[in-house]
Amino acid sequence: MTALMNQDEFRTALENAIKGRSANTSPFSVAWASGKLSREHLCRWAENHYHYVGPFADYLGYVYGRMPAQYQEAKDFLLANMYEEEIGGDRHTDLLIRFAESCGTTRERVKDENNMSATTRALQAWCYCVAMREDPIVAVAGLVVGLESQVPSIYRRQTPTLREKYGFTDEEVEFFDLHIVSDEIHGERGYQIVLEHATTVELQQKCLKICEIGAEMRLLYTTALYNDYVAKDLSLAELDMAA
Repeated sequence: MTALMNQDEFRTALENAIKGRSANTSPFSVAWASGKLSREHLCRWAENHYHYVGPFADYLGYVYGRMPAQYQEAKDFLLANMYEEEIGGDRHTDLLIRFAESCGTTRERVKDENNMSATTRALQAWCYCVAMREDPIVAVAGLVVGLESQVPSIYRRQTPTLREKYGFTDEEVEFFDLHIVSDEIHGERGYQIVLEHATTVELQQKCLKICEIGAEMRLLYTTALYNDYVAKDLSLAELDMAA
């Protein structure tokens, strides 16, 4: 029978559940980091990404509403995260739309849900399902640790390319700069909440599994962007997948 892990062991296990499943390994991410995507490809990314991250405050709201009242610090974190996404300055989705418009698409196209792929719909639906149905601590593991904590490592590879190879301005890439900083903080707080409150073998195992699934969902979503929008223009043979 699996034993209850101490916090150090559990932290390592959570990190290992994500390792090898990073969205950085997808051909879309490799093409982006190496500057091989066109601005049209980036438009399609923005039109899809809006429908994944746009409802993030909604996902967290469902978790907040079901989080036990005695877990006050966890509830405060979720509330602060929602505030930052929506009204704690520039709305994050508005920054994403600003980038999308600088790529050549329009606010109307970005917000039109008919422009997202089936895989994006699946990721969005999975996030809603986790937020509404899973134990709140398990939901934090899936949404914050499994998904949100990956963002800084992804954007640190992509953002320099946006400036150096594509010529975007600081204002146009503010969405990425903001999330490199904010999601590092959010991801770490997510880890701490899970480490503190997953205090049974069953909860620990559920948290590990949902982190694994969350990482796989983001990897599948990002890989689908390549298959749906890029493969016809850029073959796998033209990418250095070891990058």
